[in-house]
Amino acid sequence: MEAVSRFDFRPAAGCLIDSHCHLDAPELRAGVDAVVARARAAGVGQLLLPAVTAGNFDDVLAMRERYGCWIAFGLHPIYLDRHLDEHLALLDAALAAHAPVAVGEIGLDFYLPELDPARQEALLVEQLKLARKHGLPVVLHVRRSVDRVLKHLREQKVECGIAHAFNGSEQQARAFIRQGFRLGFGGAMSYSGSRRIRQLAATLPLDSLVLETDAPDIRPEYAQDVPNEPAQLARFVEILAGLRGLGAETLRPALHANTLKALALD
Repeated sequence: MEAVSRFDFRPAAGCLIDSHCHLDAPELRAGVDAVVARARAAGVGQLLLPAVTAGNFDDVLAMRERYGCWIAFGLHPIYLDRHLDEHLALLDAALAAHAPVAVGEIGLDFYLPELDPARQEALLVEQLKLARKHGLPVVLHVRRSVDRVLKHLREQKVECGIAHAFNGSEQQARAFIRQGFRLGFGGAMSYSGSRRIRQLAATLPLDSLVLETDAPDIRPEYAQDVPNEPAQLARFVEILAGLRGLGAETLRPALHANTLKALALD
């Protein structure tokens, strides 16, 4: 069998790409065949599944084998209590052996007080070093931590990837863009009260945006009682089109191209 390349599983030109979802999450896993079928029926041609612990590297690999989706390997800051020092070596080996499209989901979370900031930052730095070693972009978790994440990106000279679920200021958004990153927008745009996010989605340069669901999380305003899923991307592109005063058919190829560039797959 030929080795898998990170350039494999290229989606059809111009299709929607969910740049961040977790098909292996318990809320979706039992019915994942139907979840993927609904996504494909909605025009979603590719999905990126980031791992969150060393314990689910095999899960995302199995999803790629079954559905041909893109995958990423990383140690998520929220699961800090599960990460051992030796997991960095496992991550290094997985990046070398399995051709993921990115290192992720990695980053910092300063929202949850029980997560030790110093240990989070040490883990992030080591993972950024691995991204540089393997020549991979990164998929970032940046909750209440944008400035510190940017600091480490600059210091480690990491200049490609996605700031997932972006919720910072315009100044911070433009700092990410200058660093070479795209910004992930999704279900939060559907909330009329999310004025800052909606304003950023409407006014930031179009080539800086990618779409995501973070399924099963970040449920949209109109479907708060059920897990989010990749099929919602079709409605998210309509919401973004309305915010920007553009047609969805104009947005689709631009967002597709942005995602390929964000992952250095263009």
